[in-house]
Amino acid sequence: MENAMLTLIQSRTSYRGPYASTPVPRADLAAILAAGLSAPSGCNKQTVSLVAANDPALLTKLKAAIDPPIFPTAPAVIFVLSRPVNAYRDKCFAVQDYAAAIENMLLAIRALGYESCWYEGHITDDDRIDLKLAALLGVPKEYRVVCALPVGKALEPPRPAPKKPYAERAWFNAFDGEEAF
Repeated sequence: MENAMLTLIQSRTSYRGPYASTPVPRADLAAILAAGLSAPSGCNKQTVSLVAANDPALLTKLKAAIDPPIFPTAPAVIFVLSRPVNAYRDKCFAVQDYAAAIENMLLAIRALGYESCWYEGHITDDDRIDLKLAALLGVPKEYRVVCALPVGKALEPPRPAPKKPYAERAWFNAFDGEEAF
C-alpha cells in the first residue's frame, strides 16, 4: 500500500524553470504559510516569520533587487525571515527552525500543484541582497531574510536531480552496516 505523504516527499524536486503567469490564489499562499509555521521550533522559540509577496508591482521591485535574476517569472514569492533567539543552554536553533519551516512549505507547495526552489545562498552571500529585500518588505532590523521560495505553476516539466543510491547513504545499526533495503 502506498502512502500519499511518502510519495509526495519522494516526488518533490527543486524547480528552476519558468512559471506560468497565472496568479497563486491568496488562500493557497495562506495554506503554504500555515504549513511553514506548523514546523517544529527549537524550544518553541518560533524564530521564523514569513512574508508572501503576490502584488505585481512589489514583485517587480523585489525581483529587480536580485542580480543575477533567479525567478523572474514567478507569480508569487514567499520570503523566510529568521531572528536569533537563544534557547536551551544559550544555543540558538534559528537555522534548524527555518529549515524545518522551508521543507514544510516546499511539500505544501507541491501538494497544492505548484513548484518551487529553496533559494538561500544567492540572497545571503557577501553582496547582501537580503538587505535590499528586507528594505522593500519593511522587515524589522532584528530579522534577516534568509530564503526566497518562488511559487507558481511550472511551464516546463520539473527535472529531478540525480540522487546517489539509497544503499550508499542509509543503513541499519552502523555506518556502512546492514543494508536498509
